Amino acid sequence: MTPKTNELLFCALGGSGEIGMNVNLYGHAGKWLMVDCGVTFADAAYPGIDLVLPDLSFIEDRIDDLVGIVLTHGHEDHIGALPYLAEDLGVPLYATPFTAGLIRGKLEEEGNANRVKLRVIQSGKGAQIGPFGVSFIELSHSIPEPNALVIETKAGRVFHTGDWKLDPTPVIGKPVSAEQLTRIGDAGVDVLVCDSTNVFNAEASGSEASVRRGLAEQVAKAKGRVLVTTFASNAARLHTLGEVARETGRKLCVTGRSLDRILKVARATGYLTDFPETVDPDTAMRLPKNKVLIVATGGQGEPRAALARVADGSHTIRLDLGDTVIFSSKQIPGNEVAIGKIQNTLAGKGVVMITERQAHVHVSGHPGRPELAQMYKWIRPEVLIPVHGEMRHMMEHARFALSQGIPQSLVQSDGDIVRLLPGKAEKIGNAAVGRLVLDGDVILPADRSTINERRKLAINGQISVAVAIGRDGRPIGRPQIRVNGIPVEEDRIAFVEDAAEAAAEAMKSKRGDFDRRREDIRLAVRRVATRWTGKKPIVDVLIVEG
Repeated sequence: MTPKTNELLFCALGGSGEIGMNVNLYGHAGKWLMVDCGVTFADAAYPGIDLVLPDLSFIEDRIDDLVGIVLTHGHEDHIGALPYLAEDLGVPLYATPFTAGLIRGKLEEEGNANRVKLRVIQSGKGAQIGPFGVSFIELSHSIPEPNALVIETKAGRVFHTGDWKLDPTPVIGKPVSAEQLTRIGDAGVDVLVCDSTNVFNAEASGSEASVRRGLAEQVAKAKGRVLVTTFASNAARLHTLGEVARETGRKLCVTGRSLDRILKVARATGYLTDFPETVDPDTAMRLPKNKVLIVATGGQGEPRAALARVADGSHTIRLDLGDTVIFSSKQIPGNEVAIGKIQNTLAGKGVVMITERQAHVHVSGHPGRPELAQMYKWIRPEVLIPVHGEMRHMMEHARFALSQGIPQSLVQSDGDIVRLLPGKAEKIGNAAVGRLVLDGDVILPADRSTINERRKLAINGQISVAVAIGRDGRPIGRPQIRVNGIPVEEDRIAFVEDAAEAAAEAMKSKRGDFDRRREDIRLAVRRVATRWTGKKPIVDVLIVEG
């Protein structure tokens, strides 16, 4: 699958058919350009795993044809995989200053900053990357320097939105320039590759500036401590909370490593320069309850984040009866259970909780239908390719685009190779896609033996059997049984006795082959477990020859 000189190809290795882990490839004239390289967060299907990475084997098999990686903005689902995968890809990264600052910090933490080329592109500028001319067009989102990309090739022109919204009064950055986008449309855009996250929203997402009043009202009427949890990367929300702290006469305490990182990079790149001085958690706890405003990570239920530790009492910050937690963020689909668990723990402490359902304390960073329609009018593409959404979002986005007069809309998913140009956009092949997991310091396939075994352990439990056999092949002593996670509880002693009897009987096999005898013992013990519990645990058998 080598892209020809007269064609432009597109392939998502992540982020199409799912929210998160965005990786997009453009192919032209024998070369490939990657746009974004993000992560998603693990759920219960990945025991012991925090981060899920994209499988880039398709482009790794064509590594000599990859010319660069362009980053639209600094959210984890767009840059989070770079510390683990960028070094092996071996090509330069291109990002605007704020995004580059976040990436550099991640690379330094991973210890490979000196081995990855990071090229800073000023907002509004661009670069020629192999056969791709790339221009950065700053839009609005919930993080500084969110960029759309104009990708120009001899085959045609693409407008790739990244994550965006229309905000007439952004707290950080400038409003989207209708004149600039109209000029881009006037010059001709063949394909619009566009964010689909909020396509079901009939209303525009709203301005970040509008959240200030809602947050200030809630903080002002609170009697005790107030903790606001939001996405760490939402620097505009941090600015708003700094203003709210001043307005309500509260000292500001910021807790969470990711928040500290965002503040550091924002200040270094000219943002949040008037952010108020903060106090540490120990000082915050000594202040009168109505004189402190705490900003913390963890609003999505992350078990290691600050809010989870505050809820379970393992953090310096403590919340009690009459204190308030404001969830200044929207629940990401899939996180409902984790968030609910933390909210129930806080409720048990008598903490008052406020979400976007009770007050205007959050606006989305993604476009609703009116904003999508406006973008279509400015850009006027021949083809829409929906990305950044689950299948239901992308299918609805395609229908909406056609209803607004866009001539063609094509829904693809991870691994579909699409010929965008020349002619009508169409799927022409498939790329290998999948998921990797970061397990401690090791990157593993998400659906191979290690994680599959861990799932089985989590679901069914494990039994260890140790037996001794003499040189004459006869059993010595009694089998030793250890169980982990087997639902026998009070009957454990009786169960172990039954399992040991089954193992001892299986040991009497005349077979001289240790592997066959081991399998006899394994099956015998598992049958006992199934009879007792209805489950089929993992059974490990150790045979010791005396």
